[in-house]
Amino acid sequence: MLLAVLSLPLASLVLFRFYENQLIRQTEAELIAQGAALGAVFAQELHDDPVLATLPVAPAAAVSADPGHGRFRPVEPALDLADDPILSPRPLARAAARPSPLADKGAGMTDILIATQRSTLTGFRLLDPWGTVIAGADEVGMSLDEVDEVHDALSGRYRSVLRRRVSDEPTPPLYSISRGARLRVFVAMPVVSQDRLVGVVYLSRTPNNILRHLYVERGKLALAGLAMGGATIAIAFVFMRTIGRPIYELRRRTARIAAGDVSALQPLRRQGTREMAELSDAFLDMARELEGRSDAIRVFATHLSHELKSPLTAIRGAVELVRDEGMDMEDPTRRRFLDNVLADTDRLVILVRRLIELTRAESLMATNEATSVEQALSTLGPRMPLPIDLDAAAQMPLAISTEALGIVLANLFDNAARHGATRMGITVERQGGQVRIGVCDDGTGISEANRDRIFQPFFTTRRESGGTGLGLGIVVALLKAYHGTIRLDRAETGSRFIIELPFKTGFLPHTAPV
Repeated sequence: MLLAVLSLPLASLVLFRFYENQLIRQTEAELIAQGAALGAVFAQELHDDPVLATLPVAPAAAVSADPGHGRFRPVEPALDLADDPILSPRPLARAAARPSPLADKGAGMTDILIATQRSTLTGFRLLDPWGTVIAGADEVGMSLDEVDEVHDALSGRYRSVLRRRVSDEPTPPLYSISRGARLRVFVAMPVVSQDRLVGVVYLSRTPNNILRHLYVERGKLALAGLAMGGATIAIAFVFMRTIGRPIYELRRRTARIAAGDVSALQPLRRQGTREMAELSDAFLDMARELEGRSDAIRVFATHLSHELKSPLTAIRGAVELVRDEGMDMEDPTRRRFLDNVLADTDRLVILVRRLIELTRAESLMATNEATSVEQALSTLGPRMPLPIDLDAAAQMPLAISTEALGIVLANLFDNAARHGATRMGITVERQGGQVRIGVCDDGTGISEANRDRIFQPFFTTRRESGGTGLGLGIVVALLKAYHGTIRLDRAETGSRFIIELPFKTGFLPHTAPV
């Protein structure tokens, strides 16, 4: 739209230039028509006259243009403001070298030329085959053979030129917009009769001034202006409906969401254009994501404060007892309190470490790496406490790094071992562009009451043995970074987790024995 507005002045200039050029072409066409008619009349006057035999033979170019040599020989307007030079004013006529033998015939054409000029405002000169003026308002008996266009016409070629016009009239207002009034169109047409060059019709006229022409057409221009104004208003109305209103509503929604109004997270009533609909959907998705993260942070902060409060309270109580009892406390009692402080401190250290691991997993940016289950298992070493039954498709390439997949499997193995598992099983199968990995164990399994809570941060059933409830949270965060998911599946014995990851094409993973 901005480019269209920017192009309007340039388009107007081009339009004015084109329109002015059309006026010049129109003037040339009118001069051609008048010259052809007067030339035919003059040729007819000499058709049976004995003086015709004394005239020079017409050049080949003039003979080919003679209407008698073909049904149609049109002369097309050829002037162009962009290409044709604007010559200096026409040179003055000079004295002829000799009297013209066609002076009497020219005198008979004078009344016709004057009558035609009254109606067309065209300047006429009828020249003999040697360039001497034999009819016209003035310059009769003078020679114009040194004028360029006349010289070409005497050689049998039609010629039209643009020349600067010298006028004694004052310059009209806003005149600089149009160059038409400063120009004059000159046309020189050879006249041929019976293969003899009998003369040249030399015509000139000032083209119509573009401003004067627009003034004559002012009614039509006013209607066009009203139509353009109406179209502009309609475009502005459509613009406001399709772009302006959705933007204003989106801005109001932003203010409501910033104030905590959750009900504002709804699609706009008027989407407007496709781009506005996409922008609105993207904004609302972002707002919902931020609202979800805000809720998750609140819940996480609540759980974290609870997890930190319990060991800190125990540490504080033990330290206060040791301080209050002082030297009177027995050594076994003091040691028991200090062991409790050390155990709670270790629990805090483990909790902080797991929080750091969770933060790193959530902020992880996916890399363009690939691995396989077999390759990830080969890097675990002592972190793989249980024997594994591995599927034959374990070499299938996955769009995840070896380190990330190793951490995921290590957490699942550790949970299984802590819940009584003695053996693990892994199956791998491809489903379209996804790879499904089944990780199962033969442990005690997960109770029905805890199935919906195991992926919640800080949820654990072995808090007394040092569990933090962050292991599966780390697993979820790592898989999410690589566009993967994990869920708990139904199993007859033990537990079974289903991991889904994108299939990596064009990759041959390194394999190693497990």
